[in-house]
Amino acid sequence: MKTPISASKRYVHHLLKPHKYFTTTHLRRLSVAPDSTQPPSQEELTETAITQLKITEDWTSKTNLHHQLLSLPPQSLIKIARHLETSNKALKFFHFIHDNQSPSLSQLPLPSIFQTVIELAMREEDSVPLVDLFNLSKELKVPLTSNSAILLIRYFFNVKKVQESLQLYNELEPDAKNTNVKNTLLGLLLRFNKFEDAHKLLDEMLQPDTKFPPNETTLSVVFSVLLRWNYGKEDEKILGLIPKFGIHGVFPCNVWSTQLITRLCRSHRNDKAWELLHELIKFGKLEAGPCNALLSGLSRERNYKRINLVLNEMKENNIKPDIVTFGMLVNHLCKVHRVDDALDMLKKMKEGSDGISIKPDVILYNTVIDGLCKVGRQEEGFLLMEQMKSEHNCAPNVVTYNCLIDGFCKSGEIERAHELFDQMNKENVVPNVITINTLVDGMCKNGRISNAMEFFRKMQEEKGIKGNAVTFSTLISAFCNVNNIDRAMRLFDEMESLGSPDALAYYSLISGLTLAGRPDDAAFIASKMKKSGFLPDLLTYNTLIGGFCRKKKLDKAVEILKDMEDSNIKPDSVTYNTLISYFTQNGDFETAHKFLKQMVKDGNAPTVVTYGTLIHGHCVAGNLDEGLNLFEEMLRTSKVVPNNVIYNILIDSLCKCGKVDHALSLMDGMLEKGVRPNTTTYNAMLKGLSSRNRLKDASRLMNQMTTQACNPDYITMEILNDWFSAIGEVDKLKQFVQGFQVSPSAA
Repeated sequence: MKTPISASKRYVHHLLKPHKYFTTTHLRRLSVAPDSTQPPSQEELTETAITQLKITEDWTSKTNLHHQLLSLPPQSLIKIARHLETSNKALKFFHFIHDNQSPSLSQLPLPSIFQTVIELAMREEDSVPLVDLFNLSKELKVPLTSNSAILLIRYFFNVKKVQESLQLYNELEPDAKNTNVKNTLLGLLLRFNKFEDAHKLLDEMLQPDTKFPPNETTLSVVFSVLLRWNYGKEDEKILGLIPKFGIHGVFPCNVWSTQLITRLCRSHRNDKAWELLHELIKFGKLEAGPCNALLSGLSRERNYKRINLVLNEMKENNIKPDIVTFGMLVNHLCKVHRVDDALDMLKKMKEGSDGISIKPDVILYNTVIDGLCKVGRQEEGFLLMEQMKSEHNCAPNVVTYNCLIDGFCKSGEIERAHELFDQMNKENVVPNVITINTLVDGMCKNGRISNAMEFFRKMQEEKGIKGNAVTFSTLISAFCNVNNIDRAMRLFDEMESLGSPDALAYYSLISGLTLAGRPDDAAFIASKMKKSGFLPDLLTYNTLIGGFCRKKKLDKAVEILKDMEDSNIKPDSVTYNTLISYFTQNGDFETAHKFLKQMVKDGNAPTVVTYGTLIHGHCVAGNLDEGLNLFEEMLRTSKVVPNNVIYNILIDSLCKCGKVDHALSLMDGMLEKGVRPNTTTYNAMLKGLSSRNRLKDASRLMNQMTTQACNPDYITMEILNDWFSAIGEVDKLKQFVQGFQVSPSAA
């Protein structure tokens, strides 16, 4: 007896009516002819059924087609469903098979046929609603296949029905909740920020006894989301997950491992990166990438011990270093000026010793050449360039020449740098703006500004290299330094005509005008800078304030300070020290101390310059007691240790006031604080002792100078010569200077 059609299926009932064109001839094709000697194969029967089903709807009548369909094996029924072209036809076929189930047909593949209905419906715009299909599967108690579940889960997420996806997953048969289904749901939950549900699902997958454990796709889904987040506790979560994945034999690939270790190192957590690498080494199958990432982080920390350990462990675990590994190590060695070690490593690579068989590339050669130039061994760098061309057929590029040109420029060998420039042109290595900037900067710093300008113009005309902000800023600064402000201004105007100058160009001109004693012009350039969209930074404001203070234009300095605060740029210790110095030099100690209080209030701790400025000002103004009070406050409340400049100011002032004992006591305290007296300290003290004719104390200090290898200068000799000659102690003076090399006076 046929199963009654439920209310949920009434909308498809009309599709099951017999087709008026279905004839006996069609049925005959499905039956075995009486005179046939060989029955048709299952494949032939399946193909015939597909053909007939496309032209008939009479599936319910007790015909040969009816019986033939129900006699086909499951795979044939699935194939028929997939060839029905539309979800409506596939659904009719599903109902036909479902309604004709019997104990003998218990193996009919209803879940797979229903999957075909869903697949067809998802490809059609006007199809059976997928929600109805989901409800139909529940009503008919037809379990969903894993693929059906995946399709419906994706659909529900696309229409923002997250809870329906979770409900569908929870109602699946246990065997249908395979790893692929879980991965699909997990990825969607993470994408839609349903982190609590995602965590529960992932925890379910990571259980040691789970039937459907995670795979590489699971790890990829999780990592791709977590690694997009900012540095922080998420990294700790990732690190905690790795051993749990490892239990199931799933480990991060080298790309993920490299990315995670790089991330940890960049957030200054090299210890965590170290732990992760060693966890990965235990798993095996590690390549050079993750090791390179850790080596890079350790290089930035200059942790030589761990760098060597990583290299040894790579060798022990048969992790072959690549060109990147050696490039990083050579770069690290060069940065810490261990150029000979870098050369030795390069030699081993070229000779193939120590198991190294990697051909150095131009990048590695450039690193070593640059390292040689940085330590003043540019000639060796040049020879290495010639070697790379002749021995390894490795052509130098513009970076190679830029490194060498920079090295020769910094050593003042401008002609040699120009020879290299000519050589690179002969070898058809095209110079870039860095090449031009290097030569222009080298010529300017060696006092050849006119030559630099001429060279720059030539490059503009012949090579079409227009220069950039660095080029113009270098020339502007150079002309400002020789007080050729007009030429600097013309260059700035030219730069404006070519395009808007950058912040560096503005600052170069502002700094130059300020140093030239033209702070008003500098302030005008700063206003243009703001109109161009560049906000002056703290350094620019400090430069302007210092310029106006030196010109004693307090009102202008205050204007700049107010503009600075309006721009939400807080003054720093340099700002306050500049203002405190100005008021101290002008005897306005009350205002200077107000700025000192404001400095502390704003969270800027007074520096040794702050105290030194105030103490020196008070001493010069004859306020020795105020200077000493500040000194005591500095010792009592500040973490700043007085330097020998401050001690020298106070010792000199005390001696000039006749307070020699106090000065001697201060000098003893100086030694206790670990501040070493210099020649100026001893000169001030000896001058004070000579005025009191305290020969015994002077002899002690002279012995102390000898012990500390503090050379006397001509001021020392003048003080002692006048004093000892007057009291007949010239032999003592001769004995003192014996073994000393008298240095020129620093006064």
